[in-house]
Amino acid sequence: MASQMVRKLVQSRANGIFSHRNFSSPPHPSALIPVTLFPGDGIGPEIADSVKQVFTTADVPIKWEEQYVGEEIDPRTQSFLTRDNLDSVKKNKFALKGPMTTPIGKGFRSLNLTMRKELNLYANVRPCFSLPGYKTKYDNVDLVTIRENTEGEYSGLEHVVVKGVVESLKIITRHASLRVAEHAFRYAKEHGRERVSAIHKANIMQKTDGLFLKCCKEVADKYPEIKYEEVVIDNCCVMLVQDPSLFDVLVMPNLYGDIISDLCAGLIGGLGLTPSCNVGESGIAVAEAVHGSAPLIAGQNKANPTALLLSGVTMLRHMDLHDKADRIQEAVFKTIAEGKYRTEDLGGKCTTTDFTKAICDHL
Repeated sequence: MASQMVRKLVQSRANGIFSHRNFSSPPHPSALIPVTLFPGDGIGPEIADSVKQVFTTADVPIKWEEQYVGEEIDPRTQSFLTRDNLDSVKKNKFALKGPMTTPIGKGFRSLNLTMRKELNLYANVRPCFSLPGYKTKYDNVDLVTIRENTEGEYSGLEHVVVKGVVESLKIITRHASLRVAEHAFRYAKEHGRERVSAIHKANIMQKTDGLFLKCCKEVADKYPEIKYEEVVIDNCCVMLVQDPSLFDVLVMPNLYGDIISDLCAGLIGGLGLTPSCNVGESGIAVAEAVHGSAPLIAGQNKANPTALLLSGVTMLRHMDLHDKADRIQEAVFKTIAEGKYRTEDLGGKCTTTDFTKAICDHL
């Protein structure tokens, strides 16, 4: 039964019929596609190794170009992310990123924010769906959050007005709003989704969120076959925890997207099961694990690599390697559904190594 559930889910995710092929020898090195890999810190290197092992087993035709952040602030980026790091992604177009930690309150520019701004990664896309065989309070989750990634409250424009008073500016532009709205509707059309919900607080922030909604409506008029609705963010939160099936594709400004996407992850079991991918105008796609670096279990062979593996699957789809993506995704789903090999965060006792091996065995 679990196997049938996995197969059905994989087929719906792939938006077509899943087919197996017999794979011969690995591709010639000259045929390999270069992909930038940021192992990250904490548990990052461990789960990155897991991804590399699974991808090798599946004969994915890529070669990893590993990048590590600097130990000192790069004045060109104002963060530990170096210009060489960014140039690697610009050159290769595709990247996979493990968890990276920025010290809180130390005056450093966030590594993730730096990457989004410098590479113009304007949309964060997170598919959120119930995994077959892994029981949570909800078994009908199948939605996608699309978050504007470059402005809003995360524009980084803060200053002290007078002693004891600070001000943070929320920036909303027509250009960025139209761009992310267009991506949301195009995504919905390409993936057979029926509804796009614009999440906002325009009843209070009438100018900023009002502009965002105006742009969403303008784009919606170009896609009459897709239902469009506007939902206030507080109502959205209530509706999500009451009945996630009320939503299909959600598009929203930066801060709301940060919160709502994590809420949605909680519906299916946590950030450790949630894929994520950032896309840019120039064809760049940076897939990432959005959970933390978990330093307390780093090096203990306890980490769950699922989020980074499924994020790697989304990257493969951007690379049009759909057959490889399907095979890896099905292997991950089967491993979790069977229940024999699960890491501690999934209620099991197996190691990262055992979990990875089980996935490879399914391949």
